[in-house]
Amino acid sequence: MTPLGLYLVKKSVNRAMVSRRTGISQARLSQLSSNESTKLRADELYLIALAIDEDPCDILNEVYKDLQLPNNIFKDE
Repeated sequence: MTPLGLYLVKKSVNRAMVSRRTGISQARLSQLSSNESTKLRADELYLIALAIDEDPCDILNEVYKDLQLPNNIFKDE
């Protein structure tokens, strides 16, 4: 399960309702929730946040909390 999928489960979100409210297909929501190689677009994240009455930044922080800059980013400076 993807971080988005875990977030939606934790919040007890009904994906069918999200699909109806956002226009994002249930198949796409399923991919975003279960397939690690599926890329979440910013517009999708924003629409999902609106549909479940959450702050988009909260979802962004939760979904990408493990993302970090590479360790060698400052070696050339």
